[in-house]
Amino acid sequence: MDTITDQKSTLRASVLALRDAMPPAERQAAAEAIAARALPVELTPGMVVSGFMPMKTEINPLPLLRKLAEQGATLALPCIAGRGKPLIMRAWKSGDAFKEGQWGIREPLPDAPEVSPDIVIVPLACFDRAGHRIGYGAGYYDMTLAALRAKKKVVAIGVAFAAQEIPRVPATERDERLDFVLTEKEIIAFR
Repeated sequence: MDTITDQKSTLRASVLALRDAMPPAERQAAAEAIAARALPVELTPGMVVSGFMPMKTEINPLPLLRKLAEQGATLALPCIAGRGKPLIMRAWKSGDAFKEGQWGIREPLPDAPEVSPDIVIVPLACFDRAGHRIGYGAGYYDMTLAALRAKKKVVAIGVAFAAQEIPRVPATERDERLDFVLTEKEIIAFR
């Protein structure tokens, strides 16, 4: 019998292959479609929204983040603090300098202020209709959401292509559920 880790690895690989096969123009159109819709939660000026810098064929959240900044959100991006540790969210705005972090992911400079987000835009490899996601396997977002949610109410919003939906994610008690997933086709609410 496969372990849950093995099942997640297999699902991750198959969905990422689908995502990798999408034409770049289709991926960009999906990112723009997500940004064109209203966020499914009220955004008040000054709320901190953490996004992420896209890597490889991941959906690009930057059009959405730019729109949220125009609506008064304070933006943040994650920085990896080390294996087995929650991410550090640092303030960021368009035009700020970056450093290259783990896996070549662009991160805010270490002197950017650390912030506590109200909304976390979460990357994912695949998701299901129960609000579970499979990430890239290191557990950073599960640890981060658990730590943030222990301190205050935090809304977790996954962004993905509709093709990344699977029937069921083999979830464990350590897996943090999403509140919403935004795809180019719909807003899926889990709460």
